[in-house]
Amino acid sequence: MAKRISILGSTGSIGIQALEAARNLNIEVLGISANSNIDILEKQALEFKPRLVAVADREAALQLKLRLAGTGISVLQGIEGLKAVASIDDVDTVISSIVGIAGLVPTLEAIRNGKDIALANKETLVTAGSIVMSEAKKHNVRILPVDSEHSAIFQCLAGNEKQDVERIILTASGGPFRGMKLHELKKVTVAQALKHPNWKMGNKITIDSATLMNKGLEVIEASWLFGMPAKKIKVLIHPQSIIHSMVEYVDGSVMAQLGSPDMRIPIQLALTFPRRYPNNFSRLDLLISNRLTFEEPDTGTFRCLELAYIALKEGGTMPAAMNAANEVAVSLFLDNKIRFTQIPDIIEHVMERHTVCKNPCLEDILETDARSRELVKEITDKVKV
Repeated sequence: MAKRISILGSTGSIGIQALEAARNLNIEVLGISANSNIDILEKQALEFKPRLVAVADREAALQLKLRLAGTGISVLQGIEGLKAVASIDDVDTVISSIVGIAGLVPTLEAIRNGKDIALANKETLVTAGSIVMSEAKKHNVRILPVDSEHSAIFQCLAGNEKQDVERIILTASGGPFRGMKLHELKKVTVAQALKHPNWKMGNKITIDSATLMNKGLEVIEASWLFGMPAKKIKVLIHPQSIIHSMVEYVDGSVMAQLGSPDMRIPIQLALTFPRRYPNNFSRLDLLISNRLTFEEPDTGTFRCLELAYIALKEGGTMPAAMNAANEVAVSLFLDNKIRFTQIPDIIEHVMERHTVCKNPCLEDILETDARSRELVKEITDKVKV
């Protein structure tokens, strides 16, 4: 198909699978980027031969430039390099899959340059939903969800009226610690937390799934994507990860989207919508996957989900403060500097001390992010692991 794309974050789990979808569709890839993983980035560049490659880490960018010398591929660095990948003239769609708030500025750059967004970076809407959605409307840009849950909702809403929606139901696997109580979580290890039962994801997202913060971020993202208040967004634990999400309508009908837990499927749909194209991706066998169960989330044990609802209801810069605290806390846990159960404690402390700006501009969002990260450092200096 005649489409040209750029990928922000091509060396991560979503980025790698996006390139698999691009291969299947014979899509031209004009730009790719990474934070610092230039070994994978080099291989991708040599295969797809993009015009432009960007590396956020400046030292790594210099190394890659030497490796790609003579190929005709331009190598840029830092935030300006990411913005350049996001705004290549001939690109139709930018896949935004950089992890964390680092994806916000380049995604906004893509929107302001009229690019459709295949959005896998949920923090973009979590931290700056009002700004992003306003800019998308201003520049007549489509934001197409890549997350399996939001893609499912997007599909279930097709052909129906927003006013007929009773509620959105986001499903969650429950992560590796589903059913465990708080006292059991105090000694979990990083290795245990990284063993997701159904999905293969990057480390940060996998830890977020274990704490249920990933679902909390998805609640906020769904609110912005579909224009729904917190009270109309429900989370259910669905351990099999077969029903990716549902929409309940006012007449009692419930529409669900089912499929194998394979991220390439929603990625491809985001690139081909409204058309669907064949592929050799995994298929759902209902005779094997014939037991579908649901549970209420345990927000007493997994408090991050409840904190996300509080941040959404508070609005303004509160979600940005919450997200920053979570990003730093997860990083500290991955480095074995705090316990798993301290992640929500740190987030709650930051939220309690944050003064909300109700109608923030981009600078307010970025300032909140920086200030909240500093606050986490202050908190953890006083906390024993």
